[in-house]
Amino acid sequence: MQVYLKSPRELTRSMWRHRRLLSGLTKREVVGRYRGSFLGIMWSFFNPLFMLAVYTFVFSVVFNARWSGSGGSKVEFALALFAGMIVFNVFSECVNRAPGLILGNVNYVKKVVFPLEVLPWVTLGAATFHMLISLSVWLVFYLVFFGIPHWTVLLLPFVMLPLLLMTAGFCFALAALGVYLRDVSQVVTVATTALLFLSPIFYPVSALPPAYQTIIHLNPLTLIIEQTRGILIAGIVPNLSAWVIGLGISILMTWVGFFVFQKTRKGFADVL
Repeated sequence: MQVYLKSPRELTRSMWRHRRLLSGLTKREVVGRYRGSFLGIMWSFFNPLFMLAVYTFVFSVVFNARWSGSGGSKVEFALALFAGMIVFNVFSECVNRAPGLILGNVNYVKKVVFPLEVLPWVTLGAATFHMLISLSVWLVFYLVFFGIPHWTVLLLPFVMLPLLLMTAGFCFALAALGVYLRDVSQVVTVATTALLFLSPIFYPVSALPPAYQTIIHLNPLTLIIEQTRGILIAGIVPNLSAWVIGLGISILMTWVGFFVFQKTRKGFADVL
């Protein structure tokens, strides 16, 4: 019987060992999503723009919401909202798809030689591609309305690293659980919808009463969203201690998710 290693070392070695397969599957995932459509990959630009326009209209026009310190500017509100959505969309896209990863690739499960552990990384890679597209749209809008962004925008890869690792951990765990518990996908959909409004995307944390600020900081996305806005809009360097702690927790979550995946994968073929 094949033994599936679960150590952190195996996690990194597996990524390196299958790097070409991972790259090829990620490209196929991105291209395949828009295959057959008239606009093709341009939809990756239009989708975030459309949702940004809808959210901005609803919250800044219908509800007359204003961002703290923006002076009532709808452009600044849109950029602040979009920065939060960039973070949330990476997480939600991966987490919502994770429970069906193995179920949607049954043919790979039957192949003993296929490394199933690359599938969560493929999903994360595709989501990262769309994140980069959204970020480029954000930068273009900022250049048009405000000029050259703050130099702290160069710190974005460091801020995003804990998010990507944490998301990978969730993907591994949910992909495994989705094989045995088919209701997981429904629960995750509801949870991510709730998380959209329980994250400081449409409002800053400072707008909440102190008691609720403590609660919302329990949300793992809160710190990353606030740090992203800080470097993109305010030019604030993230707190090093908070970043290191967040990175450590994210690395642990990645390994825990990988451990769950490797621990349960020997039963995938029997269940499917």
